Amino acid sequence: MRIAQVAPLLESVPPQFYGGTERIVSYLTEELVREGHAVTLFASGDSETRATLVAPCERALRLDLNSIDRLSPHVLEVEWMTQRARDFDVIHAHIDFLPFPSFRRLSTPSLTTLHGRLDLPEMRAIFREFHDMPVASVSDSQRRPVPMAHWQSTVYHGIPKDLLPLNTKPAGYLAFLGRISFEKRVDRAIEIAKRAGIKLRIAAKVDANDREYYDRDVKPLLNHPLVEFLGEIGEQHKAEFLGNARALLFPIDWPEPFGIVMIEAMACGTPVIAYPCGSVPEVITPGVTGFIVRSIDEAADAVRRAPSLSREAIRRHFEAHFTAERMAKDYVRLYKTLMRARDDDRRDAPSVLLPAQELPAAKLGGI
Repeated sequence: MRIAQVAPLLESVPPQFYGGTERIVSYLTEELVREGHAVTLFASGDSETRATLVAPCERALRLDLNSIDRLSPHVLEVEWMTQRARDFDVIHAHIDFLPFPSFRRLSTPSLTTLHGRLDLPEMRAIFREFHDMPVASVSDSQRRPVPMAHWQSTVYHGIPKDLLPLNTKPAGYLAFLGRISFEKRVDRAIEIAKRAGIKLRIAAKVDANDREYYDRDVKPLLNHPLVEFLGEIGEQHKAEFLGNARALLFPIDWPEPFGIVMIEAMACGTPVIAYPCGSVPEVITPGVTGFIVRSIDEAADAVRRAPSLSREAIRRHFEAHFTAERMAKDYVRLYKTLMRARDDDRRDAPSVLLPAQELPAAKLGGI
């Protein structure tokens, strides 16, 4: 199958540091190549892939100090994708609704995976207008704000089975991994660690738009002796960081679309302690892969109970539900469904016989 993957340009594929969507696009692309598909990846020029790379910009926009307008490269990316649409059996985009106007006018089947939150007020108008655009969700909860969207399926994220190894002998600290922002609630994680009396290690990036929140609300909390702030870490450090943790704290306060860090922890056999927001009840199996809590006290109690969970069982659950291989197979089934639907539409479309004088001359030859 000839497949185009269209990635965001803010980070490389895979990202050098933090970057959830770009990381999933990388895992999916490489798995599709491994399975024998001909894949073209539209992504930044510093991306690394076994697919054919088409780069609308030289570097990931977040790391390019000369990048000011981040919309323009994405518009260029959509145009290049559109120009090459006939080269593909299916186009799979991961850049929100930017390609919808182009997709509506192409004959090549398309699919857009929506990776972000959909509860913003402007979203409803978009999906009412583009109600014919096939879209996939990354959790069932993600769909709730826009039920009018043309949902095809929920495809849970997956990561390569051998990316992060099982660790059955953790060091015993608590881990927080991701991004410093209000909705991620690192302040809750700190309070949980203090209540449980166990060290918390924080590996997280601070975006420019979260700097004020970090300086005002988070930085003063980092002086506690049980708290260690590491900053942003790369992929090569995740196995050690997550694998050695007694538990991952995921005390979010927003409708999380998926939360890749939860399945990364599971791959290491590390339990997840999370608040029941967004996708959490779909990803975490209480008493098997972690605990779902609703207060600081419940979370502190879950920290004490975390060692009672089997890290081998957590790893088995990850392998059964959240691998890149499973994710790729789910998407290939979707691609084939969309291709069949396109072929059915073509067969059902009425044929129109134009008068001879309106036919191009080349088609009149031999008559």
